Amino acid sequence: MLYDILFVIMGLGLLFAGGEGLVRGAVAIAERFGIPKLLIGLVIVGFGTSTPELLVSVKAALDGASEIALGNVVGSNIANILLIIGIAAAIAPVSGWDRGALREAFVATLVALGTLGLVQADMISQIHGTFMLIGLVAYLGFTYWLEMRGRTGQRTQKVEDIEDSVTMSRFKAMTFVIVGIAALVLGADLLVKGAVSIARVFGVTDAVIGLSLVAIGTSLPELATAVVAAIKRQSDVVLGNVIGSNIFNILAILGITVVIQPMEVAARFRDIDVPIMLGATLVLLALLFAARSIGRIFGLLMLSVYGVYMAFLFSTGAV
Repeated sequence: MLYDILFVIMGLGLLFAGGEGLVRGAVAIAERFGIPKLLIGLVIVGFGTSTPELLVSVKAALDGASEIALGNVVGSNIANILLIIGIAAAIAPVSGWDRGALREAFVATLVALGTLGLVQADMISQIHGTFMLIGLVAYLGFTYWLEMRGRTGQRTQKVEDIEDSVTMSRFKAMTFVIVGIAALVLGADLLVKGAVSIARVFGVTDAVIGLSLVAIGTSLPELATAVVAAIKRQSDVVLGNVIGSNIFNILAILGITVVIQPMEVAARFRDIDVPIMLGATLVLLALLFAARSIGRIFGLLMLSVYGVYMAFLFSTGAV
């Protein structure tokens, strides 16, 4: 049991450090090769901050723990809205977002609605994964087209938070990428092993572990970015980080995972967790459309709702 706890802690630490190292190294390499910042923000930073979710989900699916794989994606999206935006709003009101945030929130809502349709079946197949990846390419292409017309990009702004990356030598940047990938692979392995073992000891289902511990752990890069952005009063970065991550988690992470290994869908995902994910996304969309800011009171309310959801998970998650 002690070793399992240590595995989880080490896994979370490696995922956080590995994701950060991968993003910084990749951004530095891209800058040195003259890749536009827009593409760096959309693709490299987007995939980089979502790499922990990808490796954990793929590892879990290959190990036959499909509930952890799917729970990781769904739980991460719920945590991104209720936990991460809740914390950011509690630190400083989130306000002054532009139309780009509303546009991406609408896309995230469509993706969440599509996910609800997917989990109505007993299996998410490789064909479904292929369509998700096609949707990802379409999303990136459409966003790139809009940005080239001069609109403000959400994920591009995060590149400005990694300014020291461009001062790296090529050797140092490659070292960051290689070590980052290695840390992510090892961290994913340790986290999945430890989480599954703990679930067995406490009689908790894989789905609950995936939706809670694993989901929060793999969302650490987004949480770190959101806290820094909230302190700096960069509301667009907070929202772009969270909403963009939610889109990537479904289209890229779940898509790639099921292309590699189709996964079974437990009943609780179609009855409880994916509807909650969709509900949280709809609330965020409504706020961005109708409100001028997400204040501290609403941030604390979001955190309270997330706490209730966690309590519900563990109270109903016994094997």
